[in-house]
Amino acid sequence: MTAMPAANPFDLTGRVAVVTGGTGVLGGQMAEGLARAGARVAVLGRRRDAGEERAAALRETGAEAMALAADVLDEGALRAARDEVVGRWGRVDILINAAGGNVARARTDGVPPFGMPMDAFDEVVKLNLHGSVAPSLMFGAAMAEQGKGSIVNISSMAAMQAISGVLGYSVAKAAIDNFTKWLAVDLARKCGAGLRVNAIAPGFFLAHQNRGVLVNEDGSYTDRAKTVIARTPMGRFGAPEELIGAVVFLCSDAASFVTGTVLPVDGGFSAFSGV
Repeated sequence: MTAMPAANPFDLTGRVAVVTGGTGVLGGQMAEGLARAGARVAVLGRRRDAGEERAAALRETGAEAMALAADVLDEGALRAARDEVVGRWGRVDILINAAGGNVARARTDGVPPFGMPMDAFDEVVKLNLHGSVAPSLMFGAAMAEQGKGSIVNISSMAAMQAISGVLGYSVAKAAIDNFTKWLAVDLARKCGAGLRVNAIAPGFFLAHQNRGVLVNEDGSYTDRAKTVIARTPMGRFGAPEELIGAVVFLCSDAASFVTGTVLPVDGGFSAFSGV
């Protein structure tokens, strides 16, 4: 039996975290939370200027932070980003796969899915599935060399039950759940028990990508938003900072025997039958 360390098991001091999609609302909050827990944070996004802006904001709080420029679907760019962070900080301990989102052309709100363009379906699946698999394999290789690391994927309520209008997104997130379990098993058995892979499944949070379908121009909630809140026992949307506790837990020694799990952070949405 491995004893729990006497020090704060949630402390991430000295660890190096890479957050893909770290310039977004939810990814940015996760990056901030990891920094507050003591981690050095590399913010990875397609635009270096946006990453530099986020990293600068983290440094203003006293954290160590840097920006990495890469498309999560570009293997060469990911390799260069990995080499950059390892060259500067010597290791990678944490990967948060927060890059993702829906594609407007792949939505089928209020209509049957027959007219959905297949290239739009492919685009949303690649962004949300391939865009987590590729970074996991690239940065996971660095973790395997050091024998320890934690990968956290982002699942969704759409992986657990049918949510209208988002076929491609739902398919990709369901695959994320399976990928999380598969990679957790494979890495622990082949690379050592110090490598862990988990996911969080956020409920409904207001972000740039979904604001247009949840909030009217006058600031009132759409019918879809009202339905979501009616199905959420806590009766509200989540605040982005409410993801931080789950992420820090899964990345820390407090979760040293936790791998292959998907943790809902959803105000009870996934537990409620609607009755």
